[in-house]
This record gives sequence, structure tokens and C-alpha cells, in this order.
Amino acid sequence: MGLFDKMAGTKHPESGVAPRSAAEVRAALLALNGPNVRYEVRAGTPKEGADLVAECRLPEVRVTLKIRMRLIPDTHEVRALDERWDKSTVDYSNGKYSRGQATTVYRQWTYEKGADGRRQKVETFRFDTREMRDPLLQAVLDAGWTWRGVLFKL
Repeated sequence: MGLFDKMAGTKHPESGVAPRSAAEVRAALLALNGPNVRYEVRAGTPKEGADLVAECRLPEVRVTLKIRMRLIPDTHEVRALDERWDKSTVDYSNGKYSRGQATTVYRQWTYEKGADGRRQKVETFRFDTREMRDPLLQAVLDAGWTWRGVLFKL
């Protein structure tokens, strides 16, 4: 694995894990949907140029996260592109777009009166991007496929 693969977040399955079919990988990724997850895995649209898309909207911090995934059956790999739209900047009319694997923890705080009567900072919202990416990554690795992070083209 080269330096670029490491920076992009490429992960390979354990040796000895037999690769499953593309249909099984797709089913495993779609099976991650549920009532207790903040994101949704769905089929990608032609405009998105992906087979599957995991999307998470965080209205508390005005952020939308997407991981676009393309399944490459010939090489048993999932090419994944992480994207973020952040509208929490000072200029609300323009959001900030970024892409590439980056672990970020989004938080929101308020001040409350503590038991001792002093004012203290209390965390009211928290979301770590690994909560979305890690289950996707693990489903792919468990299926014997490679998770290849990309920055430009799926």
C-alpha cells in the first residue's frame, strides 16, 4: 500500500477471506439501514455517478455528509468518495464543500447551571464521522473486498 492509499483511507480485507459477489456486498451495505442509525444507505442516482450512497444530514450543525460508493466486481473493491457540505460558516448563503476522508467530530454546546450553582458547558449534540464510515468499511472488508478511498473520480 502506497502513501496515497494510506492518506485516502484504503483498507484491505484480512488474508484468507474469500471475496463475495457484488450483489452480496450491495445487500450487506443496504442492510446497515435501520432506526438507530443517523444515516441512510440508498441506491445512487445517475447524477451522483455511484452505485450506492450513504447520506447523513445533521441539521443541528448545518452539515450534510455523503459517501458515494462504486462497486468494482473485477478487482473486488469499493471505491468510496467522502463529501461534506458545511453551511455553518458565518456567510450562510454560501456553504463550504470539501471531499476526501477526514475524521471530524461535530459538537454543539450550551451553558447550564451545575449542581454547585456555577455555570458550566454541557455538550448537547455530538456526531463523529466514523459512526457513518466505519460500519460501511467493515461491511466491505467482511465481504472480502477492498475499501479504496478516492479524491476525484469513482
